[in-house]
Amino acid sequence: MKEPAIDNKELILALEELEKEKGINKDYVLDAIETALVTAYKRNFNSLENVKVVMDRKTGATHIYSVRTVVKKVENPETEITEKEALKINPDLKEGDTIDTEIVPRNFGRIAAQTAKQVIIQKLREMERELTFNEFNDRKGEIVSGIIQKADKKIVVMDLGKLEGVMPTKEQIPTEHYIVNDKIKGYVLDVEKGSKGAPQVIVSRSHPDFVRKLLEFEIPEIYEGVIEIKSVSRDPGYRSKVAVYSPDPNIDPVGSCVGQKGVRIQNVINELNGEKIDVIEWNEDPSIYIAASLLPAKILAVDIKEDEKFAQVIVPDDQLSLAIGKSGQNARLAARLTNWKIDIKSETQFRTMLMEKQNSDESADETE
Repeated sequence: MKEPAIDNKELILALEELEKEKGINKDYVLDAIETALVTAYKRNFNSLENVKVVMDRKTGATHIYSVRTVVKKVENPETEITEKEALKINPDLKEGDTIDTEIVPRNFGRIAAQTAKQVIIQKLREMERELTFNEFNDRKGEIVSGIIQKADKKIVVMDLGKLEGVMPTKEQIPTEHYIVNDKIKGYVLDVEKGSKGAPQVIVSRSHPDFVRKLLEFEIPEIYEGVIEIKSVSRDPGYRSKVAVYSPDPNIDPVGSCVGQKGVRIQNVINELNGEKIDVIEWNEDPSIYIAASLLPAKILAVDIKEDEKFAQVIVPDDQLSLAIGKSGQNARLAARLTNWKIDIKSETQFRTMLMEKQNSDESADETE
């Protein structure tokens, strides 16, 4: 069935309506239609002419022109015209100028109508993609929920409603197994434009800020700014450490976050499928802060070198393995949390180290 030709005035009215409703600039669409009509003309009429299309912005009247350059000797009659012939049309023309001659190809109205429709549909899609991109771009750093559409070792694809969320391997929690049709939450890490122009949301469950946002959602005092999360360090799927602080001396930031019988923090742990969370109180004194960061281990002393951001920590002998943690996890998370280099020694190790240093100093004195 043949496409009916669009009345040009109706086209202008339709574009004006689109501009009001959708915010798509009428002139922007008409420019795109003109460009598309040039391509359509050349394709449908096998033309090598240099043509341009001009659409009247008020009436929509479409004019097609063959554009030729004024030359002394014509080598390509489709794109060139002699100076002698050009002067018959316009006595002011000279070599190097261009001359536009209007052409009226048969049946071009139907082609023009089809082309205009295609361009409008394309521009609508582009606008919708741009609006969706901007909407999700504004949601960077927020938590979204989605249904898992695809899950394998390399990638998890989530249906977020208006578009897809993609969770690469490095953004997944290594201890979790993702199942198609399950509903999960994720942290909006970034929004990118895909190869076909469609926006794509990069989602993370392993990022430290996912824990930060979950705590903000569960604990009103954090959301309201009464309690501040100073730092988060994380070994996704296994353990996180969160440093919290409140300028109000009447508020216990750790107790408020943990909740009565641990109910508040348990909701976050459940969302993370059992990942342990240590909530500690931030302190501007680095020695107190570092000691707290190594919980649940008990600390005897912390000796700090401010200029090097280095801390020597002494613990009871029976607390050494607890302070370091399995595969060094506790010490590593504490170092990330505080942004200090931390060296942990047991009381016996520290005494031995002091004795060796003392003996070394005495030997040096005797040598002198």
